[in-house]
Amino acid sequence: MKPSSKNLILLLFLFVHIHGFSQEKKLRLAIAGLTHGHVGWVLQSMNRGDYEIVGIAEKNTQLAQKLANQYGFSMDLVHEDLQQMLEKTQPEAVAAFGNTFDHLAVVESAAPRGIHVMVEKPLAVSLEHAMKMKELADRHQIHLLTNYETSWYPSNHKAYELVRTGTVGEIQKVIVRDGHRGPKKIGVSPEFLEWLSDPTLNGGGALMDFGCYGANLMTWLMNGEVPISVTAVTQQLQPENNPKVEDDATIIVNYAHAQVIIQASWDWPIGRKDMEIYGMTGAIFADNRNQLRVRIAQRYDGFDEQIFKLPEMDPPYPDPFLLLKAVVRNELELPEYDLYGLKNNMVVMEILEAARISAYEGKTIFLSR
Repeated sequence: MKPSSKNLILLLFLFVHIHGFSQEKKLRLAIAGLTHGHVGWVLQSMNRGDYEIVGIAEKNTQLAQKLANQYGFSMDLVHEDLQQMLEKTQPEAVAAFGNTFDHLAVVESAAPRGIHVMVEKPLAVSLEHAMKMKELADRHQIHLLTNYETSWYPSNHKAYELVRTGTVGEIQKVIVRDGHRGPKKIGVSPEFLEWLSDPTLNGGGALMDFGCYGANLMTWLMNGEVPISVTAVTQQLQPENNPKVEDDATIIVNYAHAQVIIQASWDWPIGRKDMEIYGMTGAIFADNRNQLRVRIAQRYDGFDEQIFKLPEMDPPYPDPFLLLKAVVRNELELPEYDLYGLKNNMVVMEILEAARISAYEGKTIFLSR
């Protein structure tokens, strides 16, 4: 039976209404900077429907044109001035994909307009910058999130669950290793390399780039506890590739009843992001994104081992832009010291700042509590 003209009109109305509603539900997202190598994450997913890019701020028009050709966005979206772009496009949120030094400027522009911000790790180049960013976020009541790849790892979330349920007893020691062969050796873009190896624009080298992961994970595991002291040693093992910054860092962070050793390096032959957690009765090995092992101690050196091969997490994980949308729309309330959260990342900046000072002065730095 053919539908009547009245029914066709009704169906058309419903289609237009539903389509319009879905369009309204997209997150209006702006991009601040295109020089970060991770910007491809947001550009390659912009047509999937949960967000729309309403504006891009980037002074390097040649770079913007190259990426526009690669990902298929219009150069009409691109503005050289961040504030003008935000004023014209009125986004709900802005994702920062420029150098880390500019994170403060992004928050200074976005927060007074009530625009939420997500930056790539770490939060800032220094504790001073981070404190200014937090003050702006608090005053203007915006969300200020920090995106880490390891926030999406099912292995880390399983490790957190096992710690919380007491599977290996109270945490005694954690070892976190993050790194690769170095930005130049792995072939990052010239625009990315230029600031990643600049001590002003990146706040340092491997210490900032990879040391932040361990500080972020340990703060999460320790429920936001501020450590007692930080001791760091840095080296420059590839001066020909990293002439301005350290490319290897070992950071020892002491708590009242635990310790984390953070190994951050641009000198490893194989890229890695892994974590070991040692408790009183066993150990947890988060070997990579999806594999985790638990060893329960038996006698002197024996153990019972269980191996987990974990599926990806449910939405909005493992997608930072779905998570950003859920937080902005009040569909998801992050726990107090969540990996993305501001409270966690302020402690991260305290640890990184102390590590940088420790390495420079050659002494242990005690944090005010």
